Amino acid sequence: MTASAARAAARSEGAARSIAPLSSTAFEADANACSLVAILHLDDHCIVAVKPAGLLTVPGRGAENSDCLAARIQARHADALIVHRLDMATSGLVVLARGAAAHRHLGMAFAARAVEKAYVAIVDGLVEADTGEIDLALIADWPNRPRQIVDPDQGKPSLTRYRVLARDACAGRTRIELMPVTGRSHQLRVHLQALGHPILGDALYAPPSVQAAADRLLLHATALGFPHPDTGARVDFASAAPF
Repeated sequence: MTASAARAAARSEGAARSIAPLSSTAFEADANACSLVAILHLDDHCIVAVKPAGLLTVPGRGAENSDCLAARIQARHADALIVHRLDMATSGLVVLARGAAAHRHLGMAFAARAVEKAYVAIVDGLVEADTGEIDLALIADWPNRPRQIVDPDQGKPSLTRYRVLARDACAGRTRIELMPVTGRSHQLRVHLQALGHPILGDALYAPPSVQAAADRLLLHATALGFPHPDTGARVDFASAAPF
């Protein structure tokens, strides 16, 4: 499947298959977190999972932040290693390496930008252009961490390509596909805010009325393509946005 076909499949129903949690306590239901983890692919070298919104990718500080995607997957596959992350509020596709060699190969693929990612978001307002690029350098807003800000002088180069999928003139919203070329922290969220179209449900970058328009951040990683860490052959995966 090509990357474009994967993105098309991501917009179809049922691209992700949820599996029941294991008996391990790391997979037990929690009142504040999704108890299901969707596994799209599993082999001896990598795992592709769908992280639910509201779940950390890796553990945070303190026992109360120990539940995360990595811990849930490692409860079944102890050799699983995180290669990249999604924000806690973002849902969607994450690839984990199995073992040090696979971790090294996948890390090199991310560093070389040989990994293709696509996201779907619903944003406030009607995005005028059907396609475009957002090329704005980003830097940490140190007094207000974890927020990021646009800084053309000291920020790191950050590029996002986008394509409008649908416009809802009545609701004043746009469904948009996002293809990040770089992978800065909060890049998609800050770029869309700077474009004048913050993501619905964004508690960090949207004004209160836009935050209140959804009960979660409406951002989902729908497509992920990368060279397989063992064979080097291109593999592509898709997950439909749950909104």
